[in-house]
Amino acid sequence: MTHSQSFGRLRPPPDAPVDAVRLRAVHRAVSELRRGTPVLLTGAQPLALLAVETAGARGIAELSELAAEPPVMVLAPARASAVLGRRASQRVQAVALQVADILTDPELLRGLADPTMEQAVRKLPIEAKLPVLARPALALAKLARLLPAVLAAPARPEATADAARLELLSVSAVDVLAYPSGAAASLRRVAEAQVPMDKAPDARVIAFRTEDGAIEHLAIVVGRPEAATAPLVRLHSECFTGDLLGSLRCDCGSQLRGAIGRMAEEGAGVLLYLAQEGRGIGLVNKLRAYTLQDRGLDTLDANRALGWGADERSFLTAATMLDALGIKQIRLLTNNPNKLAALAACGVEVVGREAHSFAPNGVNDQYLATKAERFGHLLGK
Repeated sequence: MTHSQSFGRLRPPPDAPVDAVRLRAVHRAVSELRRGTPVLLTGAQPLALLAVETAGARGIAELSELAAEPPVMVLAPARASAVLGRRASQRVQAVALQVADILTDPELLRGLADPTMEQAVRKLPIEAKLPVLARPALALAKLARLLPAVLAAPARPEATADAARLELLSVSAVDVLAYPSGAAASLRRVAEAQVPMDKAPDARVIAFRTEDGAIEHLAIVVGRPEAATAPLVRLHSECFTGDLLGSLRCDCGSQLRGAIGRMAEEGAGVLLYLAQEGRGIGLVNKLRAYTLQDRGLDTLDANRALGWGADERSFLTAATMLDALGIKQIRLLTNNPNKLAALAACGVEVVGREAHSFAPNGVNDQYLATKAERFGHLLGK
């Protein structure tokens, strides 16, 4: 059974305005969740919101001041299934659990969100009424690269005034959901330098930054690909463990260095080094996923057990960078057919696919098998 990923985040029109103020509001809300501070999520039915992973006594107390009723814990269905000890419906976007009785114990709450803590808590009642803004609430936690688990409660009518008094931020649910495409469309070139490399002496690195200053992505440019009809291009999601440490758990380091070498042999190419560690879940969550893999899960099921999707990446960022580099047609160096579909959906003309696989090393054999069997990667083809 292969895994397929739907990429519906299409390129916005060239003249579509990017509202820097709204992007900044989301980025600030992300920062607040990471430091354990609640935010007010506005929309049809405003929510008082706090990330479970960073929740502490003060944050829970401030959340309670904004809440009209006891908070519930909102989890992705896969994580809720593990907490409940039975399968939750996969047709729903999220599941809410009643946690009022343990709200004063942040460590116990974190154990519900984090499967690596091996906390045996079961039989929590499901809250029948899921908050209307559950989806953007989890999306905000994911943007923060935190575990997708939040404490959420309908906000009191006077919550906006209370939030201002407590110096807490408010952010629109609409802006949260629009943030990935808005941030990608706002990317700008901010720095460039020649960086001769071992196998690519004629290389330069171009840095791109989003309008709100939150994320930076890099283009490693070999030769003059903009002058080629369809240069070799690779989308490479950053991998601290594989690229920098030489980890044997994956094939990322080999793919990175192999791609640069191959571009040098052809005389031109672009490797887009995207800030999307762990298929978009971030380094900390990837380390958690490794722990779960050591307990028997494969890479896909480990991500889902944490509450994430199998692949959380958006490649609109790559399309925006290619456009800024003046590259319209490409040959994509990849084993992942979903990347072909993703770039096509974003308006990039992919005229061919170039295979890019490396032999197992004795440690990553199962990892590569999972990529082929469950993600549909065309290894060796």
